[in-house]
Amino acid sequence: MNHPVLLEVCANSVTSALAAQEGGAARVELCENLYEGGTTPSHGEILLARKHLHIKLYVLIRPRGGDFLYSDLEFEVMAADVMYCAEAGCDGVVIGILNADGTIDKERCAQLVQIAKTLGLGVTFHRAFDVCADMEQALEDIIEIGCERILTSGGKSTAIEGAGVIAGLVKKAAGRIAIMPGSGIDKNNVTDLVRFTNAVEVHSSARARIKSKMNYKNDHIIMGDNLGDEYVFQETDAGIVKSIIKLANK
Repeated sequence: MNHPVLLEVCANSVTSALAAQEGGAARVELCENLYEGGTTPSHGEILLARKHLHIKLYVLIRPRGGDFLYSDLEFEVMAADVMYCAEAGCDGVVIGILNADGTIDKERCAQLVQIAKTLGLGVTFHRAFDVCADMEQALEDIIEIGCERILTSGGKSTAIEGAGVIAGLVKKAAGRIAIMPGSGIDKNNVTDLVRFTNAVEVHSSARARIKSKMNYKNDHIIMGDNLGDEYVFQETDAGIVKSIIKLANK
C-alpha cells in the first residue's frame, strides 16, 4: 500500500500556519520575507505558532536574503536561532550553508545539525542545494551531515522546470534521505509532479491574495522595494491547502 503524499506548507505568518493546519498540512515551515526567498521569523511568530499548532513546526534558519555564504557573525546568529527554536518547542529547523566554490559547507552545516539533534530537532536542508555547483556530490554531503530531507526545485526556478532532475535525485537518494520538491507547486501541477518524480512529500505556500480592510488609503507611496499594491498581501489559504493535498494523492 502506498503511503499518502504529505504537504509541507511554507507559512509566512502564524495566520498562514493556522490555515495550513486547517487545510490538513502535515508540517509547517515558518518563515518571513518570502519576497527574498524567506528569512528567519521573529521570536514572537515562533512562540505563537508553537502555541497554536498541533502539527509539526519547522523554522527557517536564514539570517538574510541573498546568497548562502555566511560570515562568522551570521553563523553565530544561526546557531543561536537553532537553540531558540528548541527552547520554543519546535520540531525542527531548515538550514543551508555553502562555500564560495558552490560546495556544501559541511563543517558549519554539521555543527548546526549537531546542535539541532542534540536538542531534539529534525533538520531539513533548504534550496541552497539548488545553487550548488554539483548536485550529486551535494546530495551525498547532505546525507553524510545527517539531514532528514532536501527541499529542492531541481536547480531551476520552479519544481516543474526541474522535475527531471528531482526524479533523478529521488532515485539516487534511494530512501536514504527524503527529496521534497518545492517552488511554484500548486493545484494545477502537483498531480503531474508527484507522478513524474515519485516524491512522497511536497512543499507549497498555498497562498491567496488578501485585500486590505483599510478604509483610508494613501496611493502615492511605496513602502518597500517590491513594486505593487501596498494594500494587498498574501496568506496561506486552507482551501488551497486541501486542494493540493487531494490532488497530490490523486
